[in-house]
Amino acid sequence: MKFENLKLIPSIIKALEDQNYTHPTSIQEKAIPLILNNQDVLGSAQTGTGKTAAFAIPIIQHLAKDNKITSGRRRVKSLIVTPTRELAIQIGESFTAYAKYTQIKNTVIFGGVKQGAQVNAMHRGVDVLVATPGRLLDLMNQGFISLNDIQYFVLDEADRMLDMGFIHDIKKIIAKLPKQRQSLFFSATMPKNIVELSRQILKNPQKIAVNPVSSTAETIQQFLYKTNKSNKPALLLHILKDPKIEQVLVFSRTKHGSDRIVRNLKKKDINSAAIHGDKSQNQRQRALKEFKQGKVNVLVATDIAARGIDIDKLQHVINYDIPNESETYVHRIGRCGRAGEDGVSISICDAEELAYIRDIEKLTKQSISIIDDHPFPQTDKPMTAAEKKQFEKEKQRKKQEFFANRNKKRGAQNPGFRRGRR
Repeated sequence: MKFENLKLIPSIIKALEDQNYTHPTSIQEKAIPLILNNQDVLGSAQTGTGKTAAFAIPIIQHLAKDNKITSGRRRVKSLIVTPTRELAIQIGESFTAYAKYTQIKNTVIFGGVKQGAQVNAMHRGVDVLVATPGRLLDLMNQGFISLNDIQYFVLDEADRMLDMGFIHDIKKIIAKLPKQRQSLFFSATMPKNIVELSRQILKNPQKIAVNPVSSTAETIQQFLYKTNKSNKPALLLHILKDPKIEQVLVFSRTKHGSDRIVRNLKKKDINSAAIHGDKSQNQRQRALKEFKQGKVNVLVATDIAARGIDIDKLQHVINYDIPNESETYVHRIGRCGRAGEDGVSISICDAEELAYIRDIEKLTKQSISIIDDHPFPQTDKPMTAAEKKQFEKEKQRKKQEFFANRNKKRGAQNPGFRRGRR
């Protein structure tokens, strides 16, 4: 099937041709006709499957056919809410590209930067607003944004939204939306709380499931290096000596860990940069831009910051820390081997992370190839089950204590602060 078969208007077809898009992905082929038919959609799809275009293209077509779009001051007709700044910017860029030959205008708002430019853009009038929850509610409370004219609402990356503590903000936003609207809901996973939230948003939705979270792209080769935790920095340097690895996205579990990895790499004259929640928006965007331009060879990211990283032709991903959630592993390695390209995933695993590897292989129903021939073999022994349980319990307690103290501190500094705001 080609995009022409989806009954798209000529201006959109021309914009897609500029992007060298000729054939829709599976989710695009399924979702676009439903959205054009004004149906609510509940979509289960990983990042990297083309879901942004799946909702952006039909929304643009709806708006382009609305004769009122150019009469008087533009009012926001479509709202896309997404968890991170990077993902919001990416979605905004997609709307700009697909609406290139229409008169539809979009803007992106997010926290971490001054609001002046965003407020000015809203004052000039836009048709499509892409926003992170915290800044959206902030500008709504200040009277700069009204949702009264919303006809098309998209909640993207819903599972990550809830992981980041946005549930209360999302409910506040939903309460301000018109009852009569078309709603689209996308999530990589569908646990009970996500399904319950979807019921509050959607009316008789059509369900679409594409590339379930348990599946990994067939084009991605997966390799595992077992080592001791203390040898991880040296093993990473050893792996990066491979001349085939020109650029690589490295995943770290923590923000401090990301910075530590970058410091070690820079000592060896390896061009690297980190992106995480403690970096300013300008720092994050500059690092991502330089990585895309090839000026940075190694980009080190935490999982939350990495949502929205969409880099064509990226071939290598390294899991410096193994995630304790198997679905996160699938998301991570999906950053390479996109759109049918070849990709290589490398995981560096210490003794305490072996249980996570077993969970990942159980979820994906695939065995990860072990590389034994390296200078830093694993000699440490893993914890017992009881020790592991106590360790995880203590780690969770410290995490909850950290966020409670952080939110208490922010609340004291800024009475308007809301939990989970980005």
